[in-house]
Amino acid sequence: MLLLSLHGDWKMRKIGADEWIPAEVPGSVFQDLLNAGKIADPFYRDNEDYALTIAAADYEYQKEFQVDSQLLQYDHLFLCCEGLDTITEILLNDTLVAKTDNMHRKYEFDIKAWLGNGQNKLQIRFFSPLQYISQAQQKQPTWGVPEAASGYQHLRKAHYMFGWDWGPQIPDSGIWRDIAIKGYYQGRLEDVYVTQHHGDNEVLLDIRVRSIRWGSEPFTIEVNIDLPDGRKITQSVTTQGYENLLSLNIENPELWWPNGFGKQPLYHLEVLLKTGPSVLDIRRLQIGLRTLTVKRAKDQWGESFAIEVNGVSIFGMGANYIPEDNLLARCHPAGTERLIQDCVAANFNCLRVWGGGIYPADYFYDLCDQYGLIVWQDLMFACAFYVMTDEFAENIKQEVIDNMKRIRHHACLGLWCGNNEIESAWGDWSHATTGKLRTDYIKQFEILLPNIARETDPNTFYWPASPSSGGGFEDPNNENRGDVHYWDVWHGRKPFTDYRKHCFRFVSEFGFQSFPGLKTVESFSLPEDRNIFSYIMEKHQKNQAANGKILYYLSEKFKYPKDFGSLLYASQLLQAEAIKCGVEHWRQNRGRCMGAIFWQLNDCWPVASWSSIDYYGRWKALHYFAKRFFAPLLISAREDGTEVVLYVTNERLTAFKGEIIWRLRNNASQILKAGNCQVEIEALAVKQCQKLDLSDLLTGFPEQRSTYLEFALNVDYETVSSGTVLFVKEKHFEFIHPELSLAVREEATQFIIEVTSKAFARFVELDLKEIDCRFSDNYFDLSAGEVKIIAIEKTRLSRQLTLAEMKTKLSVRSMYEIA
Repeated sequence: MLLLSLHGDWKMRKIGADEWIPAEVPGSVFQDLLNAGKIADPFYRDNEDYALTIAAADYEYQKEFQVDSQLLQYDHLFLCCEGLDTITEILLNDTLVAKTDNMHRKYEFDIKAWLGNGQNKLQIRFFSPLQYISQAQQKQPTWGVPEAASGYQHLRKAHYMFGWDWGPQIPDSGIWRDIAIKGYYQGRLEDVYVTQHHGDNEVLLDIRVRSIRWGSEPFTIEVNIDLPDGRKITQSVTTQGYENLLSLNIENPELWWPNGFGKQPLYHLEVLLKTGPSVLDIRRLQIGLRTLTVKRAKDQWGESFAIEVNGVSIFGMGANYIPEDNLLARCHPAGTERLIQDCVAANFNCLRVWGGGIYPADYFYDLCDQYGLIVWQDLMFACAFYVMTDEFAENIKQEVIDNMKRIRHHACLGLWCGNNEIESAWGDWSHATTGKLRTDYIKQFEILLPNIARETDPNTFYWPASPSSGGGFEDPNNENRGDVHYWDVWHGRKPFTDYRKHCFRFVSEFGFQSFPGLKTVESFSLPEDRNIFSYIMEKHQKNQAANGKILYYLSEKFKYPKDFGSLLYASQLLQAEAIKCGVEHWRQNRGRCMGAIFWQLNDCWPVASWSSIDYYGRWKALHYFAKRFFAPLLISAREDGTEVVLYVTNERLTAFKGEIIWRLRNNASQILKAGNCQVEIEALAVKQCQKLDLSDLLTGFPEQRSTYLEFALNVDYETVSSGTVLFVKEKHFEFIHPELSLAVREEATQFIIEVTSKAFARFVELDLKEIDCRFSDNYFDLSAGEVKIIAIEKTRLSRQLTLAEMKTKLSVRSMYEIA
């Protein structure tokens, strides 16, 4: 095979304009206009409004390239387009070659007949997605979410680009993934599929290879596997027709485990199509040896729904992942790796790729393989009703086949899910109609797509929708089977403790909003904009009435903040406390509930949202809380009046012994009562370890206002998990000025901060002015007399600092300073 890359320098213009401007491929219309200085940053203030004018126009890209006589000797020359966004015409040397209308698909066109020896010209015209969806919606009105441009469901383009309740309406276009000419001589590899058979200390790999032959020469298929220990296994076979099967046995296999359960050894598989010594085509795959499915079994509560890895049912812990930018040209492997590392640092073992975005790039799955994050993979259908014409069915069929073939070999792939919230929308969102569209839903998600999955990737679990109880519109948010999206806390304005009323089998969405930090707000606003009800702040808040909801919950929990920065801080504390309440409850009910995936991990632009990490990669309070409430060994509390029950959860493959230490303190941190007990917890288990009745000291409201309980789990004399319980709302607690102090020292690879307090300090926040970093812990509680050690790795500083600069830029505050 020969590859002629078409990356790099192109030129582009608005169709009908005289001026061409330089363009970069892969890239996009908005990114090229930004680079050329033709438009302002669409994320700044209300520049989003102008974006719709840009997206309403048509654009064309052009590249001239050389082809020599040697290239023209190949039997077939394919123009391979990995991502065209979205409605295009492709012309080669002024001849129309093809039209496309799906950004999620891979397109290949045999262009040998139109190529000439010497200079050639490739043009790709991109037509306005806004114009297309507007006309389609007028012809066939169907339901979609109101925050998005009307009609988005008619076009196979990432839905979030048209707007969502956390994203702007910036429907970009362009050549967003690789584009190249591939030349083949005599034949090519069509498909490689690996099936694993796990036995007693061995794994048999069945490798199904499909190839196409144009010549008469016999082919050889050679398979090489590089083992993690450096050894190599090789096997070859002479082809017998289109499909051939090779089997290789791996003894003493090193199994792949998700984060927190073991290592992630990877095996590198290489498949070569050869004639004699000549290599005609090659395919390389990275695989991990594991079994991975979703276990559904009848039990005393209904039916289980648990991720099962290597025969072990694990508690799924993670968040929902959305595209990392509204301008996809700005996404890159280094940014994604940092995000994945942040997930691992917060003890995630899985991510759900939400169905209104994109099928991520190959490097996303490579990183999830490497770091041990199981991927719940939605197909790209979300919050809309689709009309199932023959043309639409064929289009989405090819889309799903393309992406299943691309992704299915990855060790991280946990399941395919048909859609996001469409099954539940028919009953819960009051937009449902009867008749054809309802029938179309069944045809699409319960007939067509599962049939494709059975044919294309039979080894991976398929689930029709999220949430779902198994399909057929049968109570899709059932508490006792399937997965659930639970939004009564937040959308329903129910208290955080409402989570404790439910023991869902698997919670794949639940969330609470917050504002980003002040540095992020400053990136898109002017000083006069910094009021949450200003025009600009509301432009960067896409969930209707959300700012009011934040204030409602704030009024329930906290005193009114004294200034804008304190309000941002308070909103993040609310978010973190809400999600903590849910996760700890569900982990206390491990076995019945087997997963908590909160909404959402990241942002695609600077905005108020449900994310735990903002657009610039800055951890909100929630992500620091997640590091604690997703810890493999967790101590958590359930309070009821003056009684507190302490639970210990062990999400590890081995049992452990430890000690619980608890202290009842007043607001000056003086110990009023204390105790401890020894605990032994089996692997993958939860245990109610201690029940405390503190009514003898908490005799009335005045005592409860000035008293708190702190508790910790120690293993081998080291604290691995801890927490605090207040007996009143924070707004009613009698905080004393903690007079927090910091001592900072520098080591070779990190800065060390020692934090001390003169009284109980709630939600202590550290921050750096103008500089980004990742603290080893943050938003923590601190008793007087204790020393909290915090580390900042120098590699996670946005720029290097001297010790003097670190001391100058470092700030600290707590709940006391909020009002």
